[in-house]
Amino acid sequence: MSEGPNDGSSCGIVAVEMGSFEDGDARRPVQAAEETAAAFQLRLMSSGHEQPEGHACPICFLPFELPKFQHSSLNTCCMERVCKGCVLAALELGIGDRCPFCRTSHPDDEVSTLAMIQKRVDKGDADAIKFLADNYWFGDLGLAKNFPRAIELWTEAAELGSMEAHYQLGETSYHGERVEKDEPKGIHHWQQAAMKGDVISRHRLGAVEFDEGNCNLAVQHFLISANMGYQDSLDEIKDMFKDGYATKAQYARALRGYQSAVEGMKSPQRKEAKRLGM
Repeated sequence: MSEGPNDGSSCGIVAVEMGSFEDGDARRPVQAAEETAAAFQLRLMSSGHEQPEGHACPICFLPFELPKFQHSSLNTCCMERVCKGCVLAALELGIGDRCPFCRTSHPDDEVSTLAMIQKRVDKGDADAIKFLADNYWFGDLGLAKNFPRAIELWTEAAELGSMEAHYQLGETSYHGERVEKDEPKGIHHWQQAAMKGDVISRHRLGAVEFDEGNCNLAVQHFLISANMGYQDSLDEIKDMFKDGYATKAQYARALRGYQSAVEGMKSPQRKEAKRLGM
């Protein structure tokens, strides 16, 4: 990384020391911006170190295994996500035709499913709004693909606090998926999601910092998400250690944190669900 010119900064300091009101006054907005950026960076790195409350199964109360979409099922009746272990338990109890959490019967068709989702959307449910956006984006549940509508709904859900909506907006903006590419905007959304505990957004921020040559900051991001049980972040720190960008102590810390997090996500029911290929 290149350093800024020395003459500009040193001249500013001398002028202030000599009592130049004009130069000092001009410097204040810069100082304020720097202080604001530093405060935000501190908040970014000190927030979101644990999975949020909604990222644990509401039945067994264990954190979801990551990535959670592969190890859980979303119920459109209540917008509660239930782990595969508890889904298996419901099947064994003979109630596989109902939501394991609220016991509402599963809808029989896409029209009924959409009606359930829309009912919660109308009430301002951020999770339902985000989920409806997903279906517009991928053209699921009989909906025609509508990217502008999906972006609109993700934005609404993000404003209501959905970290997953922030993540999706980060992906589309940073990579220019169906929208004009805007990397700073994408990073902003990942930051908002990471501070709420989104591990994938945190991982993305680590990758951005690494690509920009900020290896120490990249390690800090990867450590946070590895300690939350995200294997991709652990693998990144391992590779950085092999290449000399991370220390042995940092890798050891990430490994211990990862193993501890993963152990806290295990249960006999989840293990059996995996064995059955659920």
